Amino acid sequence: MSSMRRHDAVGSSWIRQFHEPRGDGRPTVVCFPHAGGSASAYFSLSAALAATADVLIVQYPGRQDRLAESPLEDLLEMADRATEALEPWRGGLLALFGHSMGSALAYEVALRMERRPGRDLLGLIVSGRGAPSVRQDRGLHRLDDEGITEHMVELAGTPPALLADKELLATVIPPLRADFRAVETYQGLSGSKVGCPISSYCGEQDPSVPRDGFLKWREHTTAQCTIRFFDGGHFYLQSQVPEVARTISRDLAAFSLAYRGEEPLSAAGQRGA
Repeated sequence: MSSMRRHDAVGSSWIRQFHEPRGDGRPTVVCFPHAGGSASAYFSLSAALAATADVLIVQYPGRQDRLAESPLEDLLEMADRATEALEPWRGGLLALFGHSMGSALAYEVALRMERRPGRDLLGLIVSGRGAPSVRQDRGLHRLDDEGITEHMVELAGTPPALLADKELLATVIPPLRADFRAVETYQGLSGSKVGCPISSYCGEQDPSVPRDGFLKWREHTTAQCTIRFFDGGHFYLQSQVPEVARTISRDLAAFSLAYRGEEPLSAAGQRGA
């Protein structure tokens, strides 16, 4: 695996890149990990997108090379910090992608970016989470360590080797609990909307995302919202990287056309790829 690199720019502690950017005017996708996730969760997706887009990945405090830092417990503060860290890239064409907690965070960053002068965002891609206006507090941040571990097992997104390593697990649970607190105490304003188009992804067998709450993403943009379903559960991304990358690439092409005013986006719901 390629070593994780910080970008030589302001806010570099928050931003990682695994693959060299081409800088040829093509889109840049900014990826936001799930609760408990780190930048390395997007290595495979970054590689799969390398032919069509540059990829930046947000690294939250309290994990991997930021393990010594205290994790944040407020999603709005996380959005403020991430937006500031992305300031050096505002001159390019950006699309944001977030999975699970990362979806809510990407949405809040999109709102902040659009409040500033200039139109930077091509679009927003959200995955594995209901809309910001839907409160999603399942009490996970109030569980003890054993309860959080059981939840990790249920979601089937954590490597068995990590779950069996008590010492390593002890470094994972505190930032995961902080992330759970951040996302479960968050609720976006019901009337908030981004001006860019949204594509919403979800695993068809994901028990953690109620269908009605997921469809409410349509209410959070003044542009088009496309709904896409993929075969799999909450972590469908892990087993379908090529398919997800192809779908993101097609969405980026559609975002670019809409951005230039050349072709309207379709709002029809679709199965992924």
